[in-house]
Amino acid sequence: MRSFQFLLFLILYAFHGTAQTATVHGSVKSVESPVPFATIKIENQQYASSTDSAGRFQIRGITTGKHTFRVSALGFLPASKTLLISEGDSIKLEFELKSDAKNLNEVVVSGTLKEVNRLESAVPVEVYSPAFFRKNPTPSIFEALQNVNGVRPQINCNICNTGDIHINGLEGPYTMVLIDGMPIVSSLSTVYGLSGIPNSLVERMEVVKGPASSLYGSEAVGGLINIITKKPSTAPVFSADVFSTTWNEINTDLGFKFKAGKANVLSGLNYFNYQNPEDRNRDNFTDVTLQHRISAFQKWSFNRDNNRLFSLAGRYFYEDRWGGEMNWKPAFRGGSTVYGESIYTKRWELLGNYQLPVKEKLLFSFSYNHHDQNSVYGLTSYQAKQHVAFSQLTLDKKIHNHDLLVGAAVRYTLYDDNTPATGGELYQPDKVWLPGVFVQDEISLSAEHSVLAGLRYDHNSRHGDILTPRFAWKWKLNDENLIRLNAGTGFRVVNLFTEDHAALTGARTVEILEDLRPEKSYNVNLNYIKKIYTKNNDAITFDFSGWYTYFNNRIIADYESHPDKIIYDNLDGFAVSNGLSANLEFSSSGGVKILSGFTLMDVFTVESTFGDRIRQRQMLTEPWMGTWAVTVPIKKTGFSVDYTGNIYGPMRLPVLENDPRRTTSPIWSLQNIQLTFASHRGFEIYGGLKNLLNWTPNRSAPFLIAGSDDPFGEEFDTTYVYAPNQGLRGFFGMRLTIKK
Repeated sequence: MRSFQFLLFLILYAFHGTAQTATVHGSVKSVESPVPFATIKIENQQYASSTDSAGRFQIRGITTGKHTFRVSALGFLPASKTLLISEGDSIKLEFELKSDAKNLNEVVVSGTLKEVNRLESAVPVEVYSPAFFRKNPTPSIFEALQNVNGVRPQINCNICNTGDIHINGLEGPYTMVLIDGMPIVSSLSTVYGLSGIPNSLVERMEVVKGPASSLYGSEAVGGLINIITKKPSTAPVFSADVFSTTWNEINTDLGFKFKAGKANVLSGLNYFNYQNPEDRNRDNFTDVTLQHRISAFQKWSFNRDNNRLFSLAGRYFYEDRWGGEMNWKPAFRGGSTVYGESIYTKRWELLGNYQLPVKEKLLFSFSYNHHDQNSVYGLTSYQAKQHVAFSQLTLDKKIHNHDLLVGAAVRYTLYDDNTPATGGELYQPDKVWLPGVFVQDEISLSAEHSVLAGLRYDHNSRHGDILTPRFAWKWKLNDENLIRLNAGTGFRVVNLFTEDHAALTGARTVEILEDLRPEKSYNVNLNYIKKIYTKNNDAITFDFSGWYTYFNNRIIADYESHPDKIIYDNLDGFAVSNGLSANLEFSSSGGVKILSGFTLMDVFTVESTFGDRIRQRQMLTEPWMGTWAVTVPIKKTGFSVDYTGNIYGPMRLPVLENDPRRTTSPIWSLQNIQLTFASHRGFEIYGGLKNLLNWTPNRSAPFLIAGSDDPFGEEFDTTYVYAPNQGLRGFFGMRLTIKK
């Protein structure tokens, strides 16, 4: 009987306890978007929960009474709310968190080849997230870089619209482009390497200005761009981004992930189509190259013991582009009836990282790419193939206050084309072996001071031994002030036809005066960062840099000595790139963000001619530039406004003899505005206007392509180009992100 009474008591007590409970559900968001994986705790209780990928949460079984709910998430200030809970309540609770700018710093790898906090890196690295590029949606990363201070996408051909990336005024071949740290975008692919990388797969982009040859070898002379792709384990389950413009351009980015055994797999697809010939400047040539492009990407990340790294990634790229006279058709390809420039590109890439199963941190990295290009420029045929294989082994080890990185790398390049460089019976494919070893030691002298010393030795099978030292000093005055000094050397082995398509397009002939010797550079860079935090949790960051780079054996394309030729030669003298840059980043607790930058630079050559030293500003290089991006959220509506733009100073332009076109460009600017609506379910609608000022280069010139009515005449020239030909246009797009 007593046992029965005791059991009845327990049942009644349990029922009473159940009846006295309640449920709290709701969401956690920031000003801009939901906050996933935030932690919700009840003070002095064991109840806890976390938000899902959409920022939603639910806590059941809460006892009656007065409770304080506290929310915390990485990168945000904690928040709390107090509720009086009654029996059977189902209460909706919403939190809006403010960003904690003081305690959120990006992780970077490009400066030192290892993951470090951005502000702890001895080498200045600029980081740009997908959110930055979404402020001005573009169909390729090449175009997206137009809003990065000190970086300018340069179109090199007025017809085929191929281009490269200028960093601090230096041409594209001086910029090394990496994907996940692998040098798979180089030489022949320089003008296409930043097209077709699905934006939905990009985690961030890191930019290093100045030579990095001591770590990355050849081509990292002016700087490097490292595109870091997302980790399959943390990427969204599905993402889609589709937009179109009033010029009938269509761009589609898709990304999705799935599990395959012990591997997480991330896939992506980029498709771009533009088939609407326009001639708004009335020169009888297409204003913008017509393109049909598809790129597929897949990345595998394998789960291993002790969290050791093993990843594989591949990409396939195909593009069909053409530009020329408005009545050109594929049937005219390679003929003399109607002038056109048609380029078929096929390219595939493979890259991977494998951490060896040993006690020490040994990482083996490898990549391979094959590039096949079938091009015709009027009657000129350019058929080229390139294979680049790369492997690298690094040891990362800490010994007391020394952070060591030791590595060995080898790169093999095979290049073959039908030009005088390698074509014909007497010419053989160009084969270059480039083995090298490097060591880097970052020494922590104290809490405020650290130094980094590096040295790389390479042996080029054509040019012999190459030594590139490096030195960096970091002085952390406090958490708000940082000074960094970097110095080093860089080298570049030139492959003319793979880098400068102006040598193939148009009616000019190419003349090479001698065997081109490798270029070498010496650089020093001083960087100062100042952070300011207000009582309202607003954050202001000032970033100032000054640099000086000196070049030996600089290779210059001479457009002026002869109107029908482009003459290439090593400079009999020296070249200099120097300047100052400043960046301002403002982030308010209310969600307003301002990014602005200004760069002042002087890029020139000094050449000895008959005993005289002649100083001349570099062609197609602006003396100054500015960029900005302003984001203003409209509270409680889900809408935000982005205003982005750039402005460039006058640059020297390549003109012909008795040419009526301007010898220098005017000051010009590209400005854009966008309105975005973002729902809490990962869906966005956006639209706006590009090139608000309707600026095109034909405004200040009687024509752009000389002699357009007679393209095979002596005056035919496509090199007079410095800005895009697309004027004011609208765009509209939609995004969907499913995180979990």
